Amino acid sequence: MKLELTRTTKLPKCTIGTLTVNGLSQCHTLEDTEREVVGQPVASWKIPRLTAIPKGTYNVTITMSNRFQKLLPLVESVPGFEGVRIHTGNTADDTEGCIIVGTGVLVDRLINSRVAFEPLYGQIKEALYRGEKVELTIK
Repeated sequence: MKLELTRTTKLPKCTIGTLTVNGLSQCHTLEDTEREVVGQPVASWKIPRLTAIPKGTYNVTITMSNRFQKLLPLVESVPGFEGVRIHTGNTADDTEGCIIVGTGVLVDRLINSRVAFEPLYGQIKEALYRGEKVELTIK
């Protein structure tokens, strides 16, 4: 399964994007501010809990989140980051480096996050159950 997050709008406190699953439009995304400086070490540009993860391709699994106390998609092996999840939320205050999803965007917030998350989570879970590799590419 191929997930592709395309960052479309950079705002002072967050980054808005769109997510496709196997080339089909799925939902909108909200991340912290994109601060990446290509070619520079993550530690030189990252502000903890306020920075979007670097562009790239990552494996996605589902594991138990200690913070949320439930199974959630985990974005694996993100340089300079730990515990990056795909989950529900509405604003940059809800993300801390993670990716949140929603069905729509109101300037700097998402709407209907749970409505967007449930089918996405189901697709990821089913793909992993079938033994498929789930990859997320951020561009």
